[in-house]
Amino acid sequence: MHGKHLFEYAVIRVVPRVEREEFLNVGVVLYCREENFLRVRYTLNKEKLQSFCGQLDCNEVEEHLRAFELICNGDAAGGPIAALDLPSRFRWLTATRSTVVQSSKVHPGFCISAEETLERLHSQLVL
Repeated sequence: MHGKHLFEYAVIRVVPRVEREEFLNVGVVLYCREENFLRVRYTLNKEKLQSFCGQLDCNEVEEHLRAFELICNGDAAGGPIAALDLPSRFRWLTATRSTVVQSSKVHPGFCISAEETLERLHSQLVL
């Protein structure tokens, strides 16, 4: 049956100086129970990040983003969190943090295709 499915997403952002609360959107993580879907799409524009905050270690940021991907994919290299079920992984990834790589609040919506919705949100909110 083809219908609309409830999904939840959060924007992944880089906050170089947490105390200033300035950030750049770098990715989107999307979860859809009905499609058994949990994925992240990110684009790290190192030049833009360096102009935003010259002291930022872009390689370290990229490692954190790769960890998001490993956890989403349930890859053992993602550690014990990657072994959790999809909803638990999504909740862990979107938990409030005061770190350089954070996620926004979780937003709901309805989609026909979680993959297409992830691509659209990534394009609209990151690129």
